[in-house]
Amino acid sequence: MQRRGGSRGVHPAVMASSAGCVIVWSCQDVLEDRHWLTEAYVLFATPYFAYDIYAMFLCYWHGLQVKGHEEGQVGGVVGSKRAAVAGYLCREKLMVLHHVFMVAFCFPVSLLWRRGRGDYFQGVLFLAELSTPCVCLTKVLIQYKQQHTLLHRVNGVLMLLLFFLCRVLLFPFLYVSYSRHACVPLHLVPLLAPWQCNLGAALLWPLQLYWFTLICRGAVRGQRSPAET
Repeated sequence: MQRRGGSRGVHPAVMASSAGCVIVWSCQDVLEDRHWLTEAYVLFATPYFAYDIYAMFLCYWHGLQVKGHEEGQVGGVVGSKRAAVAGYLCREKLMVLHHVFMVAFCFPVSLLWRRGRGDYFQGVLFLAELSTPCVCLTKVLIQYKQQHTLLHRVNGVLMLLLFFLCRVLLFPFLYVSYSRHACVPLHLVPLLAPWQCNLGAALLWPLQLYWFTLICRGAVRGQRSPAET
């Protein structure tokens, strides 16, 4: 399970990015055009975030057992589970918060508050998952001690590029697209956009910037380590 954890998000990412491509190419009007796949995929994908929280915990719990570092053994199985949950939430707090936010906020925004408008923007958001397969492959290569292979380096470059294009630049692109559609200056878009959109961007974009910073730091360390050894 520990090794499968690295590939856990590949299939949802492929489906999300595929749905995003279909929706984006089908919507000429960024506000009014509709595509049935938009709401259908939201209904299909939302349970995944709840499942993924549980799957990440199983990977974490299995890793503790394999390494022999289970906590709370004095309290028995129940105590160790509780300690593992606490450790898991502390270690993966940002990812858990991200998933909870997607279910509790983005789900009602996508299905209810949009009122059938902005399928194009929803499709663009799906395209953020284009970078996920590279992230998963990086984890798998690290688990198999393949950090210094050519495949790891090529995948690292692709991951940096895709993450920057599909996640870091995603939210500015959404605002630029709305600015062009409404023929208004870019700095006025936050005043015209629904507050739900501004809140979602304000919470999700800094998270993408933080993760991109971590990826860049990891890339720098990976380039230094061969020279030091």
